[in-house]
Amino acid sequence: MDLETHIRHGAGSQGQPLISPGYMSGFGNSFETEALPGALPIGRNSPQKLAYGLYAEQLSGSPFTAPRASNERSWLYRIRPSVKHSGRYRKVDKGMLRTAPAARDESSLPIGQLRWGPIELPKEQLTFVTGLRTITTAGDADTQTGMAAHVALVTAGMDNEYLFNADGEFLVVAQQGRLRFRTEFGVIDIEPGEICVIPRGVVFQVQPLDRAARAYVCENYGGAFTLPDRGPIGANCLANPRDFLTPVAAFEDFEGSCRMYAKWGGELYQAEIGQSPLDVVAWHGNYAPFKYDLRRFAPVNAVSFDHPDPSIFTVLTAPSETAGTANVDFVIFPERWNVAENTFRPPWYHRNIMSEFMGLIYGVYDAKPQGFVPGGISLHNCMLAHGPDSEAFERASNGALEPVKLTGTMAFMFETRFPQRVTRYAAESPVLDQDYQDCWADLRKHFAPERG
Repeated sequence: MDLETHIRHGAGSQGQPLISPGYMSGFGNSFETEALPGALPIGRNSPQKLAYGLYAEQLSGSPFTAPRASNERSWLYRIRPSVKHSGRYRKVDKGMLRTAPAARDESSLPIGQLRWGPIELPKEQLTFVTGLRTITTAGDADTQTGMAAHVALVTAGMDNEYLFNADGEFLVVAQQGRLRFRTEFGVIDIEPGEICVIPRGVVFQVQPLDRAARAYVCENYGGAFTLPDRGPIGANCLANPRDFLTPVAAFEDFEGSCRMYAKWGGELYQAEIGQSPLDVVAWHGNYAPFKYDLRRFAPVNAVSFDHPDPSIFTVLTAPSETAGTANVDFVIFPERWNVAENTFRPPWYHRNIMSEFMGLIYGVYDAKPQGFVPGGISLHNCMLAHGPDSEAFERASNGALEPVKLTGTMAFMFETRFPQRVTRYAAESPVLDQDYQDCWADLRKHFAPERG
């Protein structure tokens, strides 16, 4: 069976995995795509009868009356409406998954700068649902403010299992192993160095493409992620819209025992259904999942002196009602040249109103060459001081100020205006670095008033 035929007929009665047929380029575009010719109605959204006996259904990611620039919705043309992919939900054990403000009273861990080593991939079978481990929560999901930071440990596929999240959107950062997201809108594959965003309410399924996979996950309770304004930077650089990829339509026509999970109000619910919900044959609109390769980010940096603010490395931002203050920023630190003259080049020492959850996808982070390893995590909460360790300080203060390229590195931050509360799971984790604050112990006093 050739690729086109496989896509058009979906998985049939055997439930075989859909093959990813491709992507459409652009951020925030209004897309249209069909897996069968003529499945997409032209000139109207909801005709009396649709081709192939399909149902029309709208998925809204914003209020109907939201301004055009932030109004998000898509029309889906599917084999069955979503009411058939629902059922008598029952609450099930949410495992290590937590939702704000749940973690507020979970841990008695004192405030301080925190760091964790990589959480090991277990030998037990864990799907994306059962393998989510919440590290921090912030804000309140019920008021659609704040976020949660999770680690996903995936050692098994979600066979005939599906999930949608009503509490927020998922931003998934692949760190080890590849992942396939089979969604209502189509198929997305990501590898370490790539991200996938699943909007609030979109049904999906996750399969590891390697033996196992580990990923960082930001659950954004607030307004949807969008591209930041570039301001004086102008029309180019940072994350360019053309590099964001949205999947083309690909459907699964499978009847059999399936399970739908719903994350709603901080709880996890489950319903038994009789068919696959990934049955969208065509769709159009601007509310859809997408992927992005972080290595395509075009950094902007100093070419004379001083260290610019890390906001110049923002890939995506979820804005709040306060201008310039994000509900969540997703910031990366990719490969780049350091060329600034008479400048301390690593990130400077600082205290910040924002709370920073940081992870390392691969390579070495220049401000923490020791102890912060791929798969690890650091947390620097609101107004808690942080900056380079003693080794990084000495090297940067005394090294030759020649052009240096930082290569083979990719770190990131989930940054929010809300304090990030540590879960009991994270506070009691065996990979919590009890000696993290010692990385600054060797910072010496250099003050010498006689030198002027």
